Formats: sequence, structure tokens, C-alpha cells
Amino acid sequence: MQIRTCGAQDLAAIFAIVNDAAQAYKGIIPGDRWHDPYMPLEELEQQIRDGVRFFGVESGGELAGVMGIQDRGPVTLIRHAYVRTSQRRKGIGEKLLKHLEAMTEKPILIGTWTAATWAVGFYEKNGYRILPRAEIDRLLRTYWSIPERQIETSVVLANAKWRP
Repeated sequence: MQIRTCGAQDLAAIFAIVNDAAQAYKGIIPGDRWHDPYMPLEELEQQIRDGVRFFGVESGGELAGVMGIQDRGPVTLIRHAYVRTSQRRKGIGEKLLKHLEAMTEKPILIGTWTAATWAVGFYEKNGYRILPRAEIDRLLRTYWSIPERQIETSVVLANAKWRP
């Protein structure tokens, strides 16, 4: 397994991975936040224009998982961390997370759905902690561009470098 920077040629694969892996959210996250595809191609393209840089793990000649990193001034965000359903539980997510962590000296923040307990557990296992609700709301409004309903149903986790 090799980590590499994703480019324009990987857009279709990133789109496929995100929407395959996001099927895990169906019936878990609030119904009014679920849509199919979970992330339309136009939204993915906008995320890239907004500065999300994707990295991927290649396995068997294809991308098996992707994770984005976004510089937001005083902090770095980990964005859109997804592993193909068929490739889960092989260490791909952890490998990507460690790679992206090594790319920044800034505090890292990660937002995810509160109900996605597997995602929250993954980040906690990797040294992140859930922040207090008031701080979550402030950070989501400051560093993410998401609707209020998503703010209400999300958490933010931070690494040890985070100091409020």
C-alpha cells in the first residue's frame, strides 16, 4: 500500500470512494441530512477549489481510501476520510491519518457526525478528543461551511496540539 497525492485524474475514484463509504451513514445520520449521492460531484469539485487536498492509499493499482487536508489559518482540518467498503479494517484510514498529521505542525480539527460512532471511535483511538459542545458549535461556524442542521448533529475532535 502506497500513499500518494490525488490529482484531477483521480476525481472519479474519489467520488466513487466517498459515496461508497458514505453508505454507512444511511439510516444513521439524520434523514434530512442524507442524500444520494451523499456527496455530489459538484460539491466534491467545490471542496477541492476551497483548498481540500486529497491523498489516497493505492492498493492493487486502484485507490482504496482517501483523506483530505485543508489549511484554515491557525488550524488544519482533516476532511472527507473514506475507505472503500471492501477495503475496511486493513489500516488504510490510520495510515492516511498519520501521513496527513505529519504534514502540519498546526493543531488538527476533525468534524464528523455525532451518530457516526465508528468514526468518532477511530479518531479517539488515534489520539483525538471530542471538544465541549459550545466549542464545537463555534469551531464548526468558524472553519467549516456547513448548514446549521449539520452543526447541530456533528462533533469536532482535536489532537493534543489544540489549545482553545
